[in-house]
Amino acid sequence: MKSSAKKETALKVSNVSVVTNLLLSVFKFISGIAAHSGAMLSDAVHSASDVFSTFIVMIGFHVSSKKADKEHPYGHERMECVASIILSVILLFTGLEIGKSAILTIYSGETENIKIPGMLALIAAVVSIVVKELLYRYTIYYAKRINSGALKADAWHHRSDALSSIGALIGIAGARMGFSFLEPAASLVICLFILKAAVDIFKDSVDKMVDKACDDEIETKMKTLIENEDGVRSLVSLHTRMFASRVYVDTVIAVDGDLSLTKAHEIAEKVHDSIENGFPEVKHCMVHVDPAMSDEKLSGRSDS
Repeated sequence: MKSSAKKETALKVSNVSVVTNLLLSVFKFISGIAAHSGAMLSDAVHSASDVFSTFIVMIGFHVSSKKADKEHPYGHERMECVASIILSVILLFTGLEIGKSAILTIYSGETENIKIPGMLALIAAVVSIVVKELLYRYTIYYAKRINSGALKADAWHHRSDALSSIGALIGIAGARMGFSFLEPAASLVICLFILKAAVDIFKDSVDKMVDKACDDEIETKMKTLIENEDGVRSLVSLHTRMFASRVYVDTVIAVDGDLSLTKAHEIAEKVHDSIENGFPEVKHCMVHVDPAMSDEKLSGRSDS
């Protein structure tokens, strides 16, 4: 997908996220006050924080979609990774804060002093769970479609809010039935889910920042495609590296040494076009041509 189309999709999803979170946080805040629910008020703040996270995603996409310039000849795609890392850190602290609050509530004995919340808080929790889960599914769908780590991180921020609302629902329902300790217990479990998501997103973003190679499955498909191209005697080497959500490919092929420079170049161009057309995530493919060597020499070069 082209950078402009990717940016347009990301901004469309982000705008939906901002509007939904603003409306949801206002609804939960009013419900928390009217129903005397501290859990719902905290959940309202959590939803409001998602608006800030989405703005980070929008800024990241705006910068990463800028064209290459003299100072950045390879483009700005890695700025999306920076946005993903920032969001993963926010997600990490969100999870830690939920866990910390739960532990303090359990050990302080405050579970017995929680005021019984009204039915409106229970309804608000259910609405929040449904809306945030739908928002998660909507965002993660487009995150996978455009291969965006930043959008994926934002999607998980939505799910963390849905999980937080589940904790609030359990706590509110439990308090109404006399089991107020259920809220902090559920929050501890939710904390673990959020922390795992934060670590996974952080690791994925760092891998894309340090030129990690593509998956073995993708490289195997590339090798097969190159080796089956007319005129290619053998594949000498293939190296790939992730550049944010894009891929750079460097390959060396061997062709008949008696071919003219023009013919050898045509074969290299076919390989180049096949890679870039066959793998949409590839941003650039560099093909070097060697004269075909004997099997013995070729094997020695590959081992090196």
